[in-house]
Amino acid sequence: MSWFFHVNQGSNQQPPDRMPSTTDNLSSPSLTDFPLPPQGSVPLSLETLSCCSLNSRASREPMPLSYVTLQEQRCVLSWFLGWGTAQRERFLQDLLGKAVPGKVCTLLDSLSTLQVMDRPPNIFECQLRLWTQWFESWSEEERNSFLHILEERDPIFVAHFYRGVAGTAGKQ
Repeated sequence: MSWFFHVNQGSNQQPPDRMPSTTDNLSSPSLTDFPLPPQGSVPLSLETLSCCSLNSRASREPMPLSYVTLQEQRCVLSWFLGWGTAQRERFLQDLLGKAVPGKVCTLLDSLSTLQVMDRPPNIFECQLRLWTQWFESWSEEERNSFLHILEERDPIFVAHFYRGVAGTAGKQ
């Protein structure tokens, strides 16, 4: 079952500050820097390695996560596993706000409208900001995949999430 709504996505990616030039001290790898393939192995076809295939079979199968999305999700999961109870509760409220927008007023949304910055953000607040940026760029399928990964690591947390989503039924 799909819990996240597809978010209208724009191109929010910023170009890199600086592209490496040919004058940078970057050494080119040589063929000896790469490991040899195992004996008797058959190289994969480009279609097998690609995220999307042109054949009809691929349209019925879920698209694999991109490498970047997978790394983002692993990073958020790593943060999650290091967070305390209060931080997980705040993350839960943020996740609920993303899953059922307009039905849950999250603490993070309320605080962001105050625009009072008498101190620099702490690491957790920076993590939540980065999480939000990444989450907004994920497709609905990628969001559901993240929830599934999270459920494997902490089923109790995800059960609280599902109860929170169910609790918004009928609210406008």
